[in-house]
Amino acid sequence: MDFSNDLIYCINALQRGGTILYPTDTIWGLGCDATDDQAVDKIFAIKNRPDSKSLITLVDSLQMLEKYAGTIPKSIEDILQDSSRPTTIIYTGIQGFSKRVIAQDRTAAIRLVNDSFCKSLIREFGKPIVSTSANLSGFPSAGSYAEISSEIISQVDYCVKYRQTEYIQAIPSRIIKILGSEEIQVIRE
Repeated sequence: MDFSNDLIYCINALQRGGTILYPTDTIWGLGCDATDDQAVDKIFAIKNRPDSKSLITLVDSLQMLEKYAGTIPKSIEDILQDSSRPTTIIYTGIQGFSKRVIAQDRTAAIRLVNDSFCKSLIREFGKPIVSTSANLSGFPSAGSYAEISSEIISQVDYCVKYRQTEYIQAIPSRIIKILGSEEIQVIRE
């Protein structure tokens, strides 16, 4: 199935500070412009999520990652390039993101995507996109579009049509935190 129309509608919604419901490289997600405070506020409101919890952000390339996170340690570049599994890295010193995406300890969780839809969307939009599970806070993540509550669907500005009939194996990304220039901690394998 072609997703070109979905890209057009998503980018239109994102540019207006709106929210989208879209398939990611892990599960269906709620997304918005990761640099827009008001858009991120909408995601928190849709999910009924506590302010103390941070959000994951998706980027399409190492170049985009470096624009917001600075120089990436060689060990992290190797992990990102060799990983067959979606991997989220927790970075410090992020610049340009909404303050609502950055955690209280001044870190941000960022995933470099390989999924063709997500990669195309982020590349066309030109900025990182928030990705959080498409569920109310405290409820299970949806493995398919059909499992997403109507309460979530009714609140977003655009729902992607692409992959709505697929079931996505709900495997969360691996999470790694950078502790020093070459030191890492595996938070979730």
